[in-house]
Amino acid sequence: MDKQGLKNYIIKNLPFPDRTLNGVVEYFEEITFSKNDFFLKAGKVNDRYFFLQSGFMRAFTHDVDGKEITTAFYQKDSVVFEVSSFYLRTPSTENIQALADCRGYAISYEQLNLLLQAIPEFREYGVKMLAKEYVLYKKRALELINLSGEARYENLIANNKEVFQYAQLKQIASYLNITDTSLSRIRRKFSTNK
Repeated sequence: MDKQGLKNYIIKNLPFPDRTLNGVVEYFEEITFSKNDFFLKAGKVNDRYFFLQSGFMRAFTHDVDGKEITTAFYQKDSVVFEVSSFYLRTPSTENIQALADCRGYAISYEQLNLLLQAIPEFREYGVKMLAKEYVLYKKRALELINLSGEARYENLIANNKEVFQYAQLKQIASYLNITDTSLSRIRRKFSTNK
């Protein structure tokens, strides 16, 4: 499998000299997941940083009543990892599971840290990616407070249309923090307004 997608992702976030970039991507190994396989299970430490070349994944946790709550969806050409578990080396409270067959490239925590220490450009990339993850989490938290269910739905379909191809409606509803019934009503309203 060609690592060009991984290279493009890194360059899009921070330009690198070709020689440096080629040296960095050599540390990433190709891995695959079949549909329903877990990239990470709750209670385990997230040891890998994964670039999803193709497929679709979701992160979820359980609320105090044991109900599954979807916390994130990952589409192709995105990075998959549980930030706090990965960086703090603590057991994750989230699961990350493939919703389709997935292929991509992973690097271990140890190897990533070696690269961050050895290559100044890559260290800058690491800082930028950590900031990007923080911004995404903050944006999502504020959307749950400041936006209506309809507006959250509209944002989801604008940014992640594939979600309806791979995820169950109850998973999407829990991600949007609305009931299944509300999601059905919102979807009907959007389909009639088009």
